[in-house]
Amino acid sequence: MILEMVRANGAVSLRELARVVQTSEVTVRRDVRILEAEGLLDRRHGGAVLPGGFTREAGFPQRSLAASAEKAAIAEAAAGLVGEGEAVVVGAGTTTQELARRLARVAGLTVVTNSLLVAQALAHANRVEVVMTGGTLRGSNYALVGSGAEQSLQGLRVSRAFISGAGLTAERGLSTSNMLSASVDRALVHAAAEVVVLADQSKLGADTMFQTVPTEMISHLVTDQPAPDSEAAAQLEALADQGVRISVAPGEAARGGRARRDFPVPTPRSPAPNPLGQGAAVGRRAGG
Repeated sequence: MILEMVRANGAVSLRELARVVQTSEVTVRRDVRILEAEGLLDRRHGGAVLPGGFTREAGFPQRSLAASAEKAAIAEAAAGLVGEGEAVVVGAGTTTQELARRLARVAGLTVVTNSLLVAQALAHANRVEVVMTGGTLRGSNYALVGSGAEQSLQGLRVSRAFISGAGLTAERGLSTSNMLSASVDRALVHAAAEVVVLADQSKLGADTMFQTVPTEMISHLVTDQPAPDSEAAAQLEALADQGVRISVAPGEAARGGRARRDFPVPTPRSPAPNPLGQGAAVGRRAGG
């Protein structure tokens, strides 16, 4: 069962494995060590990945079904960060798609995105203006990529970027398995004064091929509740030690409960300088 899940998804957290096989994380960790010794998978902080050092990207159907309740809770918490009249960029992904559904209720919002799914979620939101990038369609995640997408973001300046990815580590930051997607995500990040990463526990500790956002550029991480004393919790501690603000969305958020709990950050730092400087502002509160 463990090997089948890793092969299907590319990377699976210990927490998710324990839930599916209905056993403890300690037992799952022992089984993962055995499978690693046989060369069938590799261990990473808080999970298991396919052998070879980097995780691969699962197909969209698998991604959309994986950790759906956690993604909904993360999206609900992240939506609370956005105020009326702001301008934000939202990257491609199943978690950012959930975020977009909740941003439809924010009046006067401008959303710049390269994701067809994000645009579709906001298509009937009369109070939200949606700006699509140019680019070439990447069918596996319904995102626009390539030089057209990147050039359309030049000179743009917004308050926040909401980005997700395939892996997140304290050492390397956010990463993805596709070079074209990574390049557009970097352009989205460079257009924002603040970078907010949306990542559920299955992403923590996973390392994929192309870095999109180094840790020092991540202002804020919104994630779901880690198991006490788990490797995922340790990864959050490491990110907090590097100055990333952590907000943990409990499961109740998906059912309308408490939206966000801030993880203590021992050494807050100033936002990383934006390489593009002061570009063209979008929206009434852009850059603020």
